[in-house]
Amino acid sequence: MPKQKNRKFIVFGAPRIEKDEINEVVKTLKSGWIGTGPKTAKFEQILSSYAGAKYAMAVNSCTAALHLSMIAVGIGPGDEVIIPAMTFCATANAIIHTGAKPVFVDVKKSTMNIDPVFIEKAMTKKTKTIIPVHFAGRPCEMDQILKIAKKHKLIIIEDAAHAIGAEYYNKKIGNIGDATCFSFYVTKNITTAEGGMIITNNKNFADKIKIYSLHGLTKDAWNRYSDEGYKHYQVVYSGFKYNMTDIQASLGIHQMKKIKKYQKIRDKYWKIYNEGLSGLPLTLPAPPEKNTIHAKHLYTILLDLDILKISRDEFMEKLYRKGIGTGVHYIALNLHPYYQKMLGYKKGDFPNAEYISERTVSLPFSPKLTIDDVKRIIRGVKSVVLAHQK
Repeated sequence: MPKQKNRKFIVFGAPRIEKDEINEVVKTLKSGWIGTGPKTAKFEQILSSYAGAKYAMAVNSCTAALHLSMIAVGIGPGDEVIIPAMTFCATANAIIHTGAKPVFVDVKKSTMNIDPVFIEKAMTKKTKTIIPVHFAGRPCEMDQILKIAKKHKLIIIEDAAHAIGAEYYNKKIGNIGDATCFSFYVTKNITTAEGGMIITNNKNFADKIKIYSLHGLTKDAWNRYSDEGYKHYQVVYSGFKYNMTDIQASLGIHQMKKIKKYQKIRDKYWKIYNEGLSGLPLTLPAPPEKNTIHAKHLYTILLDLDILKISRDEFMEKLYRKGIGTGVHYIALNLHPYYQKMLGYKKGDFPNAEYISERTVSLPFSPKLTIDDVKRIIRGVKSVVLAHQK
């Protein structure tokens, strides 16, 4: 970390944790029940109610949520699952862990979301599922995706790792596709440090996910060891160890109470960034689409490399030297050596995702930031950009 004169380093994605979360965690620790128990169940109820859906299953990550959702709907060897090339590797890896094949398609430059035009072009007889990724909290074009899925009898599993709080035509993300997967990782809008959630209206999917998430047992630990007496279990599936703990849920219970408060802060900082960075050789995030609510998880800019004398990575290094942390979301999947070797992808396959990959920078964007922090970030970006124009 660079030495700063009387300046703190602005960490990218630092969470805002307050006294009520801390107190709840302490209560949980003192209770003796720190594994999966009543607070996890309470957190699940809060999320299902929030999304307006019937079932919510808490797990230890969004990656686990994606994996379990595909297992529950029957995805396996020989199947293909369509995903955007612009996403985190977990989306692809979860598919690979089922034995199925991820099939990448390009995104729109403006939204960075999957382009429905390319979905049908990528389909084969083996296609079973579409996983739209709501990038940065911006809802995908779900009407078009739903039409494609209905036409071809496909399952939709939404990767909503960025999208807690987002809405599409008066429907919350979490109550549109067959299943929706959320992340509560430390950088997300709502955090449990690590953790995820699957939300669905399908009882069959929900029952399978609940069992698969804890070794394939018919009863979870809370039911086996509760004060109602010991209950024997049976193993009905070859399951996984994907459960959330009550320590994690203790954070989530109180974080969810603040989702509207935090969204207002994100809206405010989004506006300050837009005003402060306008007129620079940058592409700022597109405005939210009509009849949607953008969760504003990430504030991503694209550098105009035709005007700047430095690369994206050099730009990030110069901000780092000014005490400002940044992120990259993401390097297009087809540019990673593993997917090139395993799936045969290469540079040039997805021009829009690759264009974004070379230019994208995510600026710090968290309710923990102060307005002074945001203004300092703007000054830092301006100074680097203006000092390195051709």
